[in-house]
Amino acid sequence: MKMQSVVDPSLNTLTGYGPGWVEVNRVRHAGAVLVQPRGEVRAWGVAEWRALGSADFEAMLALAPEVVLLGTGSRQHFPHPRLHAGLSAARIGVEVMDTGAACRTDNILMAEGRKVLAALIPPEA
Repeated sequence: MKMQSVVDPSLNTLTGYGPGWVEVNRVRHAGAVLVQPRGEVRAWGVAEWRALGSADFEAMLALAPEVVLLGTGSRQHFPHPRLHAGLSAARIGVEVMDTGAACRTDNILMAEGRKVLAALIPPEA
C-alpha cells in the first residue's frame, strides 16, 4: 500500500508497506526495520511478532525515543509486558498496532516533531 508523498526529504517518511517489506522515502526495505525521524533505517532481525525477545526491546531503549510504535504485521498482536518493561521503566511509551496503522501514526507524530521510533514487522506474504 502506498502511504503519501515525501514532504520533507530530511525526514524518514514511511511511504508504503506490503508483504515482507516497508518503504521509507520511496526506498523499499525487506524485512523488519527500526525507523527514527532522521538517520539510517536499521534492519531489525525480527521475523514475526512471536519471535520478539527482551533484546529486541533493549535495542529500542538504546535509541532513546519518546514513544515506540510497534507494528506487528497484518494484525495487532501484543507482546508480553515483561518484554518491554525496560521501556516502561524509562518512561518511554509503547503503542502496539498493526504495521499499517503504525506507519500512518509514525508519519503524523514525526511531522509534529516528536522523537518517535517505528519498530515495524512487515505484513505477512
